[in-house]
Amino acid sequence: MPDDRDHLVPGRPLWADTLPEHERMVGEPLAGSTDADVAIVGAGMTGLWTALHLLRREPSLRVVIVDRDDVGFGASGRNGGWCSALMPMSLPAIARRHGDAAARRMQSAMHDTVAEVAAFADAAGIGDACRRSGTVNLARNPAQVERLREHLATMAQFGFGDDHRWLDAGEASDMVRAEGVVGGVFTPHCATVHPARLTHAIARAAVDAGARIHARTEALDIAPGRVVTTRGTVRAEVVVRATEGYTATLPGARRDLLPIYSLMIATAPIDRATWDRIGMHDRPTFNDDRHLVIYGQRTADDRIAFGGRGAPYHFGSTIRPEFDTDDRVRELLTRSLRELFPAIADVPITHHWGGVLAAPRDWQCSVRFDRATGLAAAGGYVGDGVATTNLAGRTLAASITASTDDADRELLRLPWVGHRSRRWEPEPLRWVGVNAGRWAAARADAVEERTGHPSRLWGGVVGLFTGH
Repeated sequence: MPDDRDHLVPGRPLWADTLPEHERMVGEPLAGSTDADVAIVGAGMTGLWTALHLLRREPSLRVVIVDRDDVGFGASGRNGGWCSALMPMSLPAIARRHGDAAARRMQSAMHDTVAEVAAFADAAGIGDACRRSGTVNLARNPAQVERLREHLATMAQFGFGDDHRWLDAGEASDMVRAEGVVGGVFTPHCATVHPARLTHAIARAAVDAGARIHARTEALDIAPGRVVTTRGTVRAEVVVRATEGYTATLPGARRDLLPIYSLMIATAPIDRATWDRIGMHDRPTFNDDRHLVIYGQRTADDRIAFGGRGAPYHFGSTIRPEFDTDDRVRELLTRSLRELFPAIADVPITHHWGGVLAAPRDWQCSVRFDRATGLAAAGGYVGDGVATTNLAGRTLAASITASTDDADRELLRLPWVGHRSRRWEPEPLRWVGVNAGRWAAARADAVEERTGHPSRLWGGVVGLFTGH
C-alpha cells in the first residue's frame, strides 16, 4: 500500500487543479462604491445562476456580484460533483407542511432541473463535464436494504416509483463492483459533474449577459438598499444573499445556517485493467446507505473522487482554512474507499480537501424575496446544491422580476418559496448537539455493520434535529 503522504496535495480541491486555464473566470475587485439594480453577495452557483436568469429575463438590469474570494471558491468548487434530484428535506416532510401535491411538484421540479443543468453544460461547450448516468445507492447489510426498500415505497407513494428501480446484488455489482453489495437502488436523475468547470461556465455566461463580478471584495453588511464591502458600497434596490455556509460569518446571522464541513479525497488516475475490476463504466455516481454519509464518482480523467461527513462541527460556527483538511477524516475516507474497492489498494491518494455546507435547523432549503425591503436569499441545501442552486436561481429571478410567464408562475408555487427555518440553538448547546449527532451516526453504522439490524439510536437523533 502506498504512503499517500508522498503524493498528497492537501487543501487544494482536485477540481481547481483540473480546471482548464482558458475556462477560468477571474473577477476584478470592486474599485469603489457603485450603483446597481440587483446586488448579489456570493459568486457561487446560487448567485451566478440568479444573475444569469435575471439577465435572461431583463437584459437591461445592472447586476453586480461581490465575493470575498474568487468565483466558485466555496462549496460550488469543492463539492462531490453530484448534480442530483436529491433535496435535504424528505417528501413526507414537505407533504406534512404543504400537502402531497406540493411535494410531488417539488420533486418533479428537481428532476427537470437535472436535465436543465445538463442542457446548459452542453450549450456552454462543457458537455464532457456533466454526464447524466444516474446514481446507484448501494446496500451492503440488511439494515441498509430495509431503508432502501422503505425509500422505494415512499417514492412510489408520491408517484415516482418508475424513477427508482431496485437492483439485486448482481445488477448493483454490474454497475458498481464494491465489496459486500447485497442490493441497491438506481435512479437516472443524476449527473456526474466537474463542479469547478460548471461554476466557471455559469460565471462566463452571466458576464456575457451583462453581469459584473467583483472578486476579493468582502461583504461586511447586508441591508435594504445596500451591500457594504471592504472596497466600497454597492447601492441596489434588490440585494440577494447567496452565501450558503458562509452565512454564519455575517453580522447577526451566526445561528441562521449551520456550517458543516464535508471532506473529500481523490485518487491518482486509475488504469483501464483496474477499472475493469471496479466497474462504473457509465460513470454513475455512487454511495451506500450508511448514516455517516459517503459519496463518490468516477471522474472524466479516471480517478475516484470520494467524500463524506465526519469532520467535527467547530464551536461558534467557526470557519477557518485549516478546517478544510483533517488527517483523521482523510484516513477514515481512505480506509472506507479501499474497503469498498480493494483493487485500488495500491493507487495513491493525491488530493484531500473540504469545505462548508449549510444546514437549516429543520433541514429545509428555501428561496425568499421580500419586495418591501428588497432583500432576497436562497440556500440551506445541506450538500444537495449542484442542481438545487439552478432551481433557486430561476425562482429568485422569477420573483424579483415579477414574471408572469406560466413556467415562472409554477416556480413560484413550489413549497420552498418563502419558507423560514427557526434559528439554531445558542452555544454550547449547538456544539454539543451537532457533534453528538455525528457520534451517533458513526455508532449506528458500526452497530448495523455488526448486527445487520437498523439502529434505533440514529432514528431518534434524526427526529430530534430535523423532525423527519
